[in-house]
Amino acid sequence: MSSAKAAPTPALKPNDLEAHFMPYTPQRNFKKKPRMITGAKGMFYYADDGRELLDASAGLWCVNAGHNHPKIVEAIRHQAGVLDYAPNFAFAHPLAFQTASRLCAEMPGDIDHVFFSNSGSEAVDTAIKMAMAFWRMKGKPAKTKIISRERAYHGVNICGTTLGGIPANRKVFAGAMMPNVDWLPHTHDLARNAFSKGQPEHGANFANELESIIALHDAENVACVIVEPVAGSTGVLVPPKGYLEKLRAICDKHDILLIFDEVITGWGRLGKASASEVFNVLPDILTSAKGINSGTVPMGATFCRKHVYDAFMQGGEFGVEFLHGYTYSGHPLACAAALATQDVYKEEGLFENSVKMAKVWETALHSLKGQPHVIDIRNIGLMGAIELDPGTTRKPGAEPGRAWEAFDKMYWEQDTVMRFTGNVLAMSPPLIVEEKHIDLLVTRLKTVLNSIA
Repeated sequence: MSSAKAAPTPALKPNDLEAHFMPYTPQRNFKKKPRMITGAKGMFYYADDGRELLDASAGLWCVNAGHNHPKIVEAIRHQAGVLDYAPNFAFAHPLAFQTASRLCAEMPGDIDHVFFSNSGSEAVDTAIKMAMAFWRMKGKPAKTKIISRERAYHGVNICGTTLGGIPANRKVFAGAMMPNVDWLPHTHDLARNAFSKGQPEHGANFANELESIIALHDAENVACVIVEPVAGSTGVLVPPKGYLEKLRAICDKHDILLIFDEVITGWGRLGKASASEVFNVLPDILTSAKGINSGTVPMGATFCRKHVYDAFMQGGEFGVEFLHGYTYSGHPLACAAALATQDVYKEEGLFENSVKMAKVWETALHSLKGQPHVIDIRNIGLMGAIELDPGTTRKPGAEPGRAWEAFDKMYWEQDTVMRFTGNVLAMSPPLIVEEKHIDLLVTRLKTVLNSIA
């Protein structure tokens, strides 16, 4: 008798949900009442029950050009019929080089090289390995300490999880965390900065703690500092005025690399290709993903400045300079999607629309001040967050928190897809957003906030 499994049924039933172990999802709750998306176009998703759903989060901070843009779709379709895959280990295909040149041209300063991967998590992993290898190449192998920040999110690999500063993401994996990491304090100061519009006035002094951490470990042992210019997944924490500038000055003073994790903030989210350009603070290494090709094909990218790249270009010409890479680095379909997406950004003026809509977005979000349970509203560019008082009677894990309840009601009762994290409702609409979409979102949010006890 054969021990082989029976062949799967030809078509899944609508309630046949057991096999999929879902990411960042309460499995049992979801499978009782699944939120199932079956299509998308422009600013909208479509649910399996036929409803049109306003996308208030650009998927997962990534669909910047809007859903199913015909130019991007056609570029992927065409490339799949020409070259579906090519290795990038000692081989190459032209699109990888064209994409690298095109993307580097959008970066500020002397950021002139890019290493491709498949996600933001891998882009961060690459950045850390690049920083470590850089100091070895410079003859300073003791520089191995990494400084991250509380409430940081840098992806879900062991490296990114270690660097992360969100306790719930770390505690289960404590035994696997990397050594040689320390954390800056986060910049969230609710008492002084609640309901700030754009960058808060208070908090640049939080950067001064970096001096103390460097003194503790000795600058000769510190390789890099990694921060998100705007901390996204933890609830849109906008940097206080002067904060990023101080980090750059302290890193320069002590000969330490500064890494910006721009997986969320890149490609028009703040109106430019990078937040680095918006804040006028140039990092040594910059990570990217998501909006790089509007989330259509998995792609990550780690950009670096000229002096970082040049440090690797030594020794014999047959020596591999950077022992790192992925099977799908610079995948042809991802590159085709990236080139088409960059065309769309330019041709349709989407970065300009991001800047134009940012003020409308700010005014609309802050109109919710005074609604039930709202204790803070934060915004910058086309990023926004509404922080809710969590309440004291709800039992974590057994009952939904207020933000979870709002998120759920927005889907089922208000036909809107959005994100929540902890006690925060987080939003980041596609860059094609219009004032009517913003007004609709805020009207729906107001209804839901007034329905929650």
